Amino acid sequence: MIREILKMGNPLLLRVARAVEDPLDPGLRPIIADMYDTMHGANGVGLAAPQIGVDLRLMIFGFEANPRYPDEAPVPVTTLINPWLEVLSEDVENGWEGCLSVPGMRGLVPRFTHIRYGGTLEDGAALIREARSFHARVFQHEFDHLDGVLYPHRITDMTQFGFIDALFPDSSLAALEAD
Repeated sequence: MIREILKMGNPLLLRVARAVEDPLDPGLRPIIADMYDTMHGANGVGLAAPQIGVDLRLMIFGFEANPRYPDEAPVPVTTLINPWLEVLSEDVENGWEGCLSVPGMRGLVPRFTHIRYGGTLEDGAALIREARSFHARVFQHEFDHLDGVLYPHRITDMTQFGFIDALFPDSSLAALEAD
């Protein structure tokens, strides 16, 4: 079921989400299924439970190809419960980000370029993975949602934040957003 995605300004997006007590709780399955339906319905590359009003440390991300990020390499489709993040390099790279909770806009956001992350999978198994570049960016973006942080909070130069059709008027992304 596609759920409503909360938009920036909703105070629920600013809360620190609570840990999932039992990663094997069968009540998580319909939430996760709804998250995937919602993410795919909006052409997203990730979604955190707080974005649909669920106060849990639960996130999904990944894609083979995505019209919002046509030049990016695939990211493994992943569901993580109680994820964690470890920075492996202090190197930071600026990259354009959007968010389903900040529709129609993009901003240039600094993110760590090399991370290790992990958490619990739906079957209760532990996952530990290293990521670089866009994969690392996607994880950090979704992880931020679990701590009540949206990407505009991380922008260091507000002249690099605006509506997609104004920033990139002749792009396929502007056309996609207009639909």
